[in-house]
Amino acid sequence: MAEPMGTISGNRGLQIEEPLIFEQGSPVKTAVDLPPANPPKGSDRLGSARRRGPIGLPGLSEPEAVRHYLRLSQMNYSIDSGLFPLGSCTMKHNPRLNESVVRLPGLGDLHPLQPVSTVQGALALIHELAHWLKTLTGLPAVAMSPGAGAHGELVGLMTIRAALESRGDPRKRVLVPESAHGTNPATAAACGYVVEAIPADARGRVDLAALRTKLGPDVAAIMVTNPNTCGLFETDMQHIADAVHAHGAFFYCDGANFNAIVGRVRPGDLGIDGMHINLHKTFSTPHGGGGPGSGPVVLSKELARFAPVAYVVEDDGGFSLVEHEMHSDGKPIGRIKGFHGQFGMFVRALAYMMSMGGDGLRQASADAVLNANYILAELRDDLSAPFPGSCMHEAVFDDRFLKDTGVTTLDFAKALIDEGIHPMTVYFPLVVHGAMLIEPTETESKASLDQFVRTLRGLAQRAKAGHCTYFHEAPRMAPRRRLDETRAARNPVLRWRPGSNPVTASKIGKAAE
Repeated sequence: MAEPMGTISGNRGLQIEEPLIFEQGSPVKTAVDLPPANPPKGSDRLGSARRRGPIGLPGLSEPEAVRHYLRLSQMNYSIDSGLFPLGSCTMKHNPRLNESVVRLPGLGDLHPLQPVSTVQGALALIHELAHWLKTLTGLPAVAMSPGAGAHGELVGLMTIRAALESRGDPRKRVLVPESAHGTNPATAAACGYVVEAIPADARGRVDLAALRTKLGPDVAAIMVTNPNTCGLFETDMQHIADAVHAHGAFFYCDGANFNAIVGRVRPGDLGIDGMHINLHKTFSTPHGGGGPGSGPVVLSKELARFAPVAYVVEDDGGFSLVEHEMHSDGKPIGRIKGFHGQFGMFVRALAYMMSMGGDGLRQASADAVLNANYILAELRDDLSAPFPGSCMHEAVFDDRFLKDTGVTTLDFAKALIDEGIHPMTVYFPLVVHGAMLIEPTETESKASLDQFVRTLRGLAQRAKAGHCTYFHEAPRMAPRRRLDETRAARNPVLRWRPGSNPVTASKIGKAAE
């Protein structure tokens, strides 16, 4: 098939080609008049590190600068633009009500260094959110300060390590199932543990027999993601807890997928000792460039005394902050983050919880599971599912349906971009060959799910019909075509230089001619 002729400008209709700002501006141009720099004379602390040449920042007029950033913003694809089926990384709708609440006077203009007496309402809010998290998980304590899910994992493992060392029982190994999130083994290794994998059984769940052969007196903990990255609920959680506790180890759970079970299962009742909660995945706070992360960690009674400072306590006089280890009743692992956590995310999460109520949260988890199973059921005959039965909040497919077509999982995902849909997670979980992991979330309507199903089904039929060139060239409609990933990996170009962008430079040149 001949290459379709492009436009001279590089524009696609009203989607305007956008060069880099360095390709548009000029160091000699400025939108404002500034007086000549007149630096004060004195000692030069920079010494040889002082810059010797011009900085070379591009200057643009105000309209040029506004247009540049507006066009870039229009290239963004987000949950506000359309379906975002990214598996294992929930892209949840961010209710606008939350944004209104977090900007209320008294919440939006707080400063973390204000006297405690002037922020009693904010501390009460953190205390209230902690109460909700403890109630929903069935665990007695929570560390609110971790700044992301992986950060929460780190705090959880640090409390486990501290608890073991406190009883004079330091250990060496952490067990991580193959169906766990990829950050789990990295976190355990960062804490100094040897990581050992536990295979998945034919059902895609933790192989209990293999786990029992790995347990021993030097095992510090097991880290289980539940529901796991195959989109399946681990049905042997209590058996795992019993086996781990019998060896004096701790049971840590990756709670990133808590949105599938919130309001229905309390992890503490399953024997879990610690679990982080990604507020963005379960409680609707912005994610993916839309805001900072927040990963509170709920803890068992045995781990609670090692929770990091700072934390909020309530007494007869109101609320106060325990900010130093010397003022704590326990043995905190120290401070793991500046100030007291991501307060803006706390506000949004609590606003979501209170607007939904306990019954609403329970309904949301049911809808998330229903939507994923609808995708799985509708596409099971057109794609190929690696595991029998139903799933939890995300549906996973493998690449058997693409066998002998010449189309890979990556090709298939790239073709989705031309359909106006962000691709699903691919090649993960690792235990599924050519995996495609789809998480539609509870906020998608049946109409949007049906459109998504029709699109995937049509692409599957197109691949099986032998149109492999179509897939190899995808995406065709995006502002940029497919990268040469091998070249990008082996010869990465990490610094822009004048004339180094052949795509935009050539198009600008043609337009000038």
